Amino acid sequence: MIFDRVKSLDAILAAAGTKALPRTLGAFHLTMLGVGAVIGTGIFVLTAEAAQKAGPGMMISFVIAAAVCAVAALCYAELAAMVPVSGSAYTYTYAVLGEPLAWMVGWALVLEYAVAAGAVSVGWSGYVVGLLSHVLGIGLPASLTLGPSAGGLVNLPAALIALAVTGLLVIGTTESARVNAVLVCVKIAALTAFIALALPVMQAENFEPFAPLGMGGISAAAASIFFAYVGFDAVSTAAEETRNPQRNMPIGLIGSLAICTLFYMAVAAGVIGAVGATPLMTPDGAAIAPGSAALTAACEGVANNAVVCSKEALAWTLREIGWPQIGNLVGLAAGIALPSVILMMMFGQTRIFFVMSRDGLLPEVFSSVHPRFKTPHVITMVTGVFVALFAAFFPVGALADISNSGTLFAFALVSVAVMVLRRTDPARPRPFRTPAVYVIAPVAILGCAYLFFSLSAYTLMLFAGWATLGLVIYFGYSRSRSHLGRGVLEVPEAEPEAPPVPVPPI
Repeated sequence: MIFDRVKSLDAILAAAGTKALPRTLGAFHLTMLGVGAVIGTGIFVLTAEAAQKAGPGMMISFVIAAAVCAVAALCYAELAAMVPVSGSAYTYTYAVLGEPLAWMVGWALVLEYAVAAGAVSVGWSGYVVGLLSHVLGIGLPASLTLGPSAGGLVNLPAALIALAVTGLLVIGTTESARVNAVLVCVKIAALTAFIALALPVMQAENFEPFAPLGMGGISAAAASIFFAYVGFDAVSTAAEETRNPQRNMPIGLIGSLAICTLFYMAVAAGVIGAVGATPLMTPDGAAIAPGSAALTAACEGVANNAVVCSKEALAWTLREIGWPQIGNLVGLAAGIALPSVILMMMFGQTRIFFVMSRDGLLPEVFSSVHPRFKTPHVITMVTGVFVALFAAFFPVGALADISNSGTLFAFALVSVAVMVLRRTDPARPRPFRTPAVYVIAPVAILGCAYLFFSLSAYTLMLFAGWATLGLVIYFGYSRSRSHLGRGVLEVPEAEPEAPPVPVPPI
């Protein structure tokens, strides 16, 4: 029953009305695409979280997360090239492993997209609240800028930005590729300025002890930092448009991840070396959980505060080392650029649910299109409400970890699907073939499992609860209404208008 109802790849491609795309991208284009997609929110908002979990050892965490991304992306690229249609990992799993597992992947992708949008909203809130305080002298009360777990009541700015983005998506506001490219440049310029100012004032003693919480802390930080690399699959989805993909795809994937990793390590080194990154501990020597009320209380007793207490770590660091105006500009850059990321994450979520609804696994109303705006307004509004609730009541680190759990689960199953499809359909044309697939795919599965089980017990329990709820919905509702199970033939239909952003850079 778990592996039944496999959807034909030919049916998927026919239903999508797939057309051949011109092959115009080389290795350089792919590398730059990956750099633009990856560098962004994660490094802005998770640096303090990683420092609290691993101290200076978070530099190793970036390398571990990048290595897992690299092998997972090589597996993802093969299926993305074969099945260049909407639905990403959900569609691939449907075509190889069957409907029940496809449902679970689609259900897990809610965590990747919707919860991640909440995480970005919280990150945006931290930078904007800090900017208001330092530039305009407007201090918002903690009760309205922190969730309950961090000692507040509700993160109102985070909820409001999520609802504002929802409104834009409902009316069909389009973000052009040119605007998105400008925003990527803004983020990269801000990080470059940070590195240029922070590295010269590094002090060697700030790197000791390098791993105050041992390998366990480094692994936990790597599991969180994985969020900073999500978006790397943008390179994978371009396989169909790549010249000589067998050569250029690995170069683009590994090259972009290598550049981003060096960038991230330089930022981490700047934070650690300039102001230190020592985790705050309980009296018995245990690390205090990031985003908790206990950490908020501990931070109030730390002289001159600490980077692990900051909601805007990079801007805070620059202010501490004597560059307050540049720090404010970094905060402004985050405030300008991050809403576009929220928009793209929510767009990705609505598109997954839209495809699942067309397959009959969700109510038909979720794939209804607004008569005026031509957007999937119902599922967009439902998604927006949930994203706003996530942002209002959960800390950024918890949201990032929950998002990572869904992403890691989905990519592990994609890695399984690549090996299965090599056996069941070896003759199908593959524009890109994962090199040494029976080595790379198992390594990707093990890497995803390693990071997955390095997440907190709280996160794993939430994932288990979410998965259980998904199974109840599938067997209680979706299985009996599935178009594939009922033998309903699919007819190609136009997709609703939406921002032309295939993968969100975070």
